[in-house]
Amino acid sequence: MLLGSVGKSHHLRAMTDLPPRKASFPPVVSADTRLLLLGSLPGEASLRAARYYAHPQNQFWRLTGAVIGDEGLALLDYPARLDRLRAAGVGLWDVVADALRDGSLDGAIRDHRPNDLAALVATLPALRAIGFNGGTAARLGRRMIGAPAGLALVDLPSSSPAFTRPIAEKREKWLHLREFLDPIAGFRRD
Repeated sequence: MLLGSVGKSHHLRAMTDLPPRKASFPPVVSADTRLLLLGSLPGEASLRAARYYAHPQNQFWRLTGAVIGDEGLALLDYPARLDRLRAAGVGLWDVVADALRDGSLDGAIRDHRPNDLAALVATLPALRAIGFNGGTAARLGRRMIGAPAGLALVDLPSSSPAFTRPIAEKREKWLHLREFLDPIAGFRRD
């Protein structure tokens, strides 16, 4: 009988030991955003620093710097990085508004609530493409956004250090985003 009591107590405790609920940051966009890069949900290092892609081994800033033609982007302080992205027509956000998750891995995301991607896209008249940073962002984001008229949806290899592909291989795929940054005179998505 004593063993049964211990087992029940352990079972009840385990049911209430949920991982912490984690939330995304506000979007970083401007009226001139032509390319919106969507991640899944910020990792632990990013949440602690209150900055997108704060893990020092995450390759996001190097990859995005290559896309916008600013190889020194990763060396700038965070506010300057965001200013450079906005000036280049690049926006940032995440597909998940909040979720239960232990650690930083996308595979641990549970009970997620989506960000309202359609509402954000509706406020970006110059938007030409959405780039999904990694498989989870693509899978969830494509389900949320559907197939919006006039927008290219691009699946990208994850910039995460957990996705262990050579950066040169990732960079080659990310560089395809450049075509969406060239301003087109009079372009408006209707």
